[in-house]
Amino acid sequence: MESIKNKSYLYQAEIMERTLIILKPSCVQRTLVGEVISRFEKKGLRLAGMKMIQLDDAILDEHYAHLKNRSFFQRVKDSMKACPVIVQCWEGIDAARVVRSLIGVTNGREAEAGTIRGDFSVSSQENIVHASDSSESAKVELKRFFKDGEIFNYKLSTLPNLYAGDEI
Repeated sequence: MESIKNKSYLYQAEIMERTLIILKPSCVQRTLVGEVISRFEKKGLRLAGMKMIQLDDAILDEHYAHLKNRSFFQRVKDSMKACPVIVQCWEGIDAARVVRSLIGVTNGREAEAGTIRGDFSVSSQENIVHASDSSESAKVELKRFFKDGEIFNYKLSTLPNLYAGDEI
């Protein structure tokens, strides 16, 4: 079998799953952006898109439509509008599941030490990051936050050191 290091390999979008991460105002305000991003990089995920944006009611009403009738809906929106956020697209095999395990459960007080929320959050709202809960959700959410041409496909030189040849 030919070594992957010797192949002219292009990153295959159909193999690698994409997922959305939003670094929330609590992350930005606490100057944890670099620390949080480094967790995803160190795990071996590939950054495919990133930008800073200010969220407004229109996009938040769409993004959190499933919470519209909940008593805390306005609190969620107010929190997410407190300052700009950083939206990111990360890629990898089972990326949505991998990211969810890295960030921990929603309530930072209940999240395990070693997870992003477990290490940096003591709140269910100000919990540092939003992450897509599934591959299906990620596809919808990425379209909501990224325009065509804002997510990039490029060869990651460390790929042969992240996955076995038969995984990619």
